[in-house]
Amino acid sequence: MSKPTVLVIDDEAQIRKLLSITLQAQGFEVSEATTAKEGVSKVANHPPDLVLLDIGLPDQNGHEVLHHLREWYTQPIIILSVQSSEEDIVRALDYGANDYLVKPFRTGELTARIRSALRKAAPAESSSVLAFDDLVIDFAARSVKKGNELLKLTATEYSLLAMLAKNEGKVLTHRYLLLQIWGPSYQEQSQYLRVFIAQLRKKIETDPNRPVHIMTESGVGYRFIA
Repeated sequence: MSKPTVLVIDDEAQIRKLLSITLQAQGFEVSEATTAKEGVSKVANHPPDLVLLDIGLPDQNGHEVLHHLREWYTQPIIILSVQSSEEDIVRALDYGANDYLVKPFRTGELTARIRSALRKAAPAESSSVLAFDDLVIDFAARSVKKGNELLKLTATEYSLLAMLAKNEGKVLTHRYLLLQIWGPSYQEQSQYLRVFIAQLRKKIETDPNRPVHIMTESGVGYRFIA
């Protein structure tokens, strides 16, 4: 069985060395690029299973690189950056990043997120049912059960839950969810989204005030956790 491949696009030699040592020890094959131009070329010629992308590259802004890659590269991209502003994180996620970690980061958390992103990118199984502990979502029947109880969800609540669950572990921004579920005219209606998230939590969470499935990423969006 071949090892999963990771391409690190980062101009900091120490970061590349740390990532190479850490990921190789975890069973990954690692290649490196120090510029945006070199990174895009490597993705095009030898597509990796996952890309770790720095925002502060010397020849091109990492957001632009991400936007360009997402025109044709469908595998996971995780952003690693010293930039921790809400604007930068939201922009990267809206451009198609699967995750965003702020430097300095914990290597254990990074490898866990890499494995999670790779699992999500694996070919979907034929089953149309997702089971998360006591929560079972049947996409064919458009039904949701908590334990043995069939939950009564509105069409919008079901669509929102299905979108979150199918992207389990990934942060979905407010703007992305509003666009996908309600359409372009609702992209700025974050309060509207909060109302539906609150309604969903009341139905699927054991304690809506301490959710374990639908987690808030403050100022950014929501993440579904199994």
